[in-house]
Amino acid sequence: MGKITAVSPLAPDHFPDLPVIDGVRFATIAAGVRYQGRTDVMLAELAPGSTVAGAFTRSATRAAPVLDCQAKIGATSDTGAAILVNSGNANAFTGKGGVTAVEAITAAVADVCNIPQSRVFTSSTGVIGEPLPHDRITAVLADLKGALSDKGISDAAKAIMTTDTFPKGARAEVEIDGKTVSIAGIAKGSGMIAPDMATMLVYIFTDAVVSQPALQKMLSTHTDSTFNCITVDSDTSTSDTVLAFATGKAGNAPLRSMDDPGADAFAAALADLCRQLAHLVVRDGEGATKFVEISVEGASSDASAHRIGLSIANSPLVKTAIAGEDPNWGRVVMAIGKSGAQADRDRITIRFGDTLVAENGWVHPDYQEADAAAHMKGDHIAIAVDLGIGDGKKRVWTCDLTHGYIDINADYRS
Repeated sequence: MGKITAVSPLAPDHFPDLPVIDGVRFATIAAGVRYQGRTDVMLAELAPGSTVAGAFTRSATRAAPVLDCQAKIGATSDTGAAILVNSGNANAFTGKGGVTAVEAITAAVADVCNIPQSRVFTSSTGVIGEPLPHDRITAVLADLKGALSDKGISDAAKAIMTTDTFPKGARAEVEIDGKTVSIAGIAKGSGMIAPDMATMLVYIFTDAVVSQPALQKMLSTHTDSTFNCITVDSDTSTSDTVLAFATGKAGNAPLRSMDDPGADAFAAALADLCRQLAHLVVRDGEGATKFVEISVEGASSDASAHRIGLSIANSPLVKTAIAGEDPNWGRVVMAIGKSGAQADRDRITIRFGDTLVAENGWVHPDYQEADAAAHMKGDHIAIAVDLGIGDGKKRVWTCDLTHGYIDINADYRS
């Protein structure tokens, strides 16, 4: 696998100080699934009664772990739960062998953690089409169990990395019913990022008392406005998974629906955490040097605005122009047109940062390219489009496309 030697220039200064979530313990180990000399397996153990929600890729070639998780989401239980994640091998496009590997891992975790197999979730990330050496994972489960700690989430974030250049974590807190409710999340993702329901691998943990249906509804809603609004390269992974676990240890009044006091505040905190993680994935886009925010408004609908935003964000011509610091607004016009969404050429307005570039379908008379070019030299690029035909709006995020993307992916399996 291509060796990553430099941290993304868009990376945060440090990994955040994530709160300890009562009812969750983590452990990591170097199992040698593919990598040598680094941790590559993570186990998280959840307290009895924890609720679990999830969102998954809709790829037609989704991996065996994804299918297994999908089948288990929605069930409720008073028992504990667990999630095991390996990096280096995606266990995707591996036929019956992939199913056998998932069965072996989940059965072994269930035995070690003394929980039902139906409460064991797994994820795999890495190279597609190679058999997962699951025996290397099951062989270290006893050691993982013995190493579990409520302070191990930062190590877990490192163990799930593949081409990531930095571990990704985020936190949020909210007061509900006089109780402090904490949320902590970790993610991995750098390439093959164009989510179609969820993204890469994301694991969210909270001590909130929240029912499974309520947690599922919140997660699905905020997935659409965060993880489904990012793209690095327009490619949707076979393994994209978002799982949220709520241990119920905070002692707040139960959240069973959005009508319950505190539900809005918790949902807002969850949305903020999902947005933080989504942005971190973009900031670690393979070869990225610029974080790009694209705002679309005045569309015929929110769905139309979303389609146009992603058309701009996924355009190789737009992304390479950004990499070259060229304010080529004609490429934005092109991307709007090719989206297939409703648009009127003579009503389109475009801004690069604070610079009004075009208005009502034509370059603005006061436009000075030097102003837009100055904005393009920064590492946070803002492109705003107003279609002028309706009330639809959406915001999406992406990164530029540089030769670094080729360098990483050309020798990904070596």
